[in-house]
Amino acid sequence: MRWFGKWFERISDGDQNRQSYGHLFRKFTLLTVVCSVGPLLLVGWGLNAYHTYFTKDRVMRQFQGQVENHRRFVEQFLKEQSSKLRLLTYTHSLDFLLVPGNLRVVYENMNREYQSITDLGVIDHTGRHLAYVGPYDLLDRNYAEAEWFKEVLHKGLYISDMFTGFREEPHFIIAISRSEGKGQWILRATVNTDVFRTLVENVRIGETGEVYLVNSRGIYQTSPRFSGEIMEKSPIEIEDLKETVKVGIVNGVSSKGSSSKQIIGKSWLDEPRWLLVIKQDYSEAFSEIHHSRRINLIFLYISAISILVVSLFITRYMVKIIRNRDEHAGQLNLQLLQASKLASIGELAAGVAHEINNPVAIISTERQLLVDQFKKTKVEDEIFRTQFIDSMDQIAAQTKRCKRITHNLLRFSRRTHSLVEMLDLNNFILEVVELMEREAKTSGVKFITELDALLPSIQSDISQLQQVFLNLITNAIDAHEGKSYGSIRIATKYDEGGGGVLITIADTGTGISKENMNRIFDPFFTTKAVGKGTGLGLSICFTIIQNLGGNITVRSEKGEGTEFAIFLPLISRIKVSEEGKMDNEFAKYPII
Repeated sequence: MRWFGKWFERISDGDQNRQSYGHLFRKFTLLTVVCSVGPLLLVGWGLNAYHTYFTKDRVMRQFQGQVENHRRFVEQFLKEQSSKLRLLTYTHSLDFLLVPGNLRVVYENMNREYQSITDLGVIDHTGRHLAYVGPYDLLDRNYAEAEWFKEVLHKGLYISDMFTGFREEPHFIIAISRSEGKGQWILRATVNTDVFRTLVENVRIGETGEVYLVNSRGIYQTSPRFSGEIMEKSPIEIEDLKETVKVGIVNGVSSKGSSSKQIIGKSWLDEPRWLLVIKQDYSEAFSEIHHSRRINLIFLYISAISILVVSLFITRYMVKIIRNRDEHAGQLNLQLLQASKLASIGELAAGVAHEINNPVAIISTERQLLVDQFKKTKVEDEIFRTQFIDSMDQIAAQTKRCKRITHNLLRFSRRTHSLVEMLDLNNFILEVVELMEREAKTSGVKFITELDALLPSIQSDISQLQQVFLNLITNAIDAHEGKSYGSIRIATKYDEGGGGVLITIADTGTGISKENMNRIFDPFFTTKAVGKGTGLGLSICFTIIQNLGGNITVRSEKGEGTEFAIFLPLISRIKVSEEGKMDNEFAKYPII
């Protein structure tokens, strides 16, 4: 960091305080790096820990879902085959199945969709074949001593474990027993072992995953993908599961024969009592976590370097600002002096305006005296009469012009005055609406007026009220920005109990959020874009209404619109000067 400080000192040649600036540069850089890298490492560790936990949990849940879905798939296959046999036993009698050719038709119908049944046989209650269809010579075989035969007579429906039997190759059967008038008989079907093994074993879970079934004695009912064969003893632990699906991580043998951690899922089938086992190497299942850790480490290194580089540039910029502070001090002093001059000019303008008002008032008075005296005097010369009247009218026009000039000067100096007079509020509102109607139409907004015909006249300040209504209506129009249409409803009502009138201005605009409701009357608070509002409009309206002796409230719902309610007394309770005028501190502000 010292060499960088020396470099900074060299580029700061000509600055008398370059050594202090170099020290400040090094200190700012060190603090920025420490305050940035520390939180970065903390956040990086937290995100990595969270991502690791989240990814592990997601992998375990996905694995659990695969086990459960595959178990349901195998069970659905077995239930479908069992349902077919059950349907055959209840829709075909024993006599029908013993008719030559009928059992073959049934067999072919069962295998019409896919070859799921290897053979089909009808067996009586003594274990003797009555009819048989299939590729083996089993018609003379007797199954009286077979375990499955005893089970089906007892249960009615039985799905056996894998066994070799008379055909001396692994297979399992589904048998249904039924009682008729001639006694009990059994419909026995051998499930196609190849089809069933394909159904179970061909489910691929990555490159190291395998799926197989074992019975309650731990004997493979299907062949694992990497080790073991069907009908062999499995090393898997047989246990009663408390949950439907159990997923865990154990130490085992990987697909390459080496010792490694594995993720294993187990789930018991309802019928038969077989355990579905799905395994996958831990390294493959959680490869995404290892990859994300490497990415996070690279990201942390890049971020740390980026912070260092950015800190150097930002600190250089900050020190440059500090260096320029003294240079700007003189300019700020000049600006303050200029502002003081402008303030003095404003005060001077106010004084000049008042000084001019006095002679203008005398001129106006003297003119009126001359006019009154002239009316009492009989003048024979018509030319003189005409010239005199024209001169008096010209004097009146010029005095009014002088008054307007002084009024503007007073407005500039924030000391303008407005007259309090009687006002027909309904007509006044219609004039304001007519004034703003063109602007509203360009925004797709229409006015709706609901004016009380019995509304009495009030005593108030027309100019200030005009500013209030123009501000509120302009805001209402702006609230429809982004909408193709909308409306502004203005209503008046005589509040006899309150001794005044109630005016409501409601729009269908975007509304005001709850967090902004308590701040809308604060000075300089605005939700408009930069350059579109100063935040003074509603503040001015609030102050004007209070000075007029009334009050203003607002009700709004976000996305539905806003309603302002204004109460004005019939006679404004304001302080009036000796001349019957009141101060207007707000006429200098533009409509917002």
